[in-house]
Amino acid sequence: MEYWLGLDGGGTRTTVCAEDAAGSELARFEVGALNINGQRAGAAEEALAEAARELERRGLPLGGCVSLAVGAAGISNPQARERLAAALAELAFRGELTLAGDQETALAGALEGRPGIALIAGTGSIAYGRSEAGETHRAGGFGHLIDDEGSGYAIGRDMLAAIVRAADGRSRPTALAEPAFRQLGLEPGRLPELVRWVYDPARPKSSVAALAPLLQPACEAGDAAALAIARRAAGALAELAEAVAARLGLGGGELAPLGSVLLRCAPVRDAFAERLAERLPQLSLTAARRDAASGAVLLARRARPASGEEGSPC
Repeated sequence: MEYWLGLDGGGTRTTVCAEDAAGSELARFEVGALNINGQRAGAAEEALAEAARELERRGLPLGGCVSLAVGAAGISNPQARERLAAALAELAFRGELTLAGDQETALAGALEGRPGIALIAGTGSIAYGRSEAGETHRAGGFGHLIDDEGSGYAIGRDMLAAIVRAADGRSRPTALAEPAFRQLGLEPGRLPELVRWVYDPARPKSSVAALAPLLQPACEAGDAAALAIARRAAGALAELAEAVAARLGLGGGELAPLGSVLLRCAPVRDAFAERLAERLPQLSLTAARRDAASGAVLLARRARPASGEEGSPC
């Protein structure tokens, strides 16, 4: 049977979603990582082969896929397209192939093609929007060394900075210190051990971002350093949204907050909502309607609509 396929590729896992011509979901499952940047050679091809095997097992051979869209970081370069197209051809895929950034599939799924903005704040941060006319713009998302403000990584980094400032006397003691040392498996107050942990060359940025959930309890306890970090993160995220709205001239529409920082850290989320109401009252905060894998299917349907179906506006 004919079907449309969407893949939401990530650094640890890939969500696969298949729909029939009527838009009913036929399958949803996860396979290995599909992230072109920083992966070992062949990992993306292995994820595609794993997806093809599972689809076959479910009675959906890849040869029946009319259109396939893949959303992942680092996927827009020509080399990535050549690699994925070649791998899919070997798996008997003959349909339409669409490659998109993960922010594009997130927006398509969250707003189901409506104009507006997806603001993503997880380990990194990025805002991506689309106007009524179909124009798009992104702000942020340029990596933790020069950007990703308001992200989980930025919050974790600022927490560590607050801890060392308190330890050497530049600021007052902070309630962030003890839980952070405990989470890192370090003896509380041992600043040299903390510094070694931070500057370990093998330390992934996700380890720093993993400290972000400790912010909310400290904010609830009224810790001044934690509250300042929450306000700073909220302001940085609001700037991302403001930049996209201004560039696209959005006089209305919706903004979907996505990612662990905006969905699970109430102090940041609430401060962001206040800033948004002040600076962008024309935008309404809305919960995501669908996930990025479903958004990828929407892009696949836009690229090759079903018979009698008009192209999606997303």
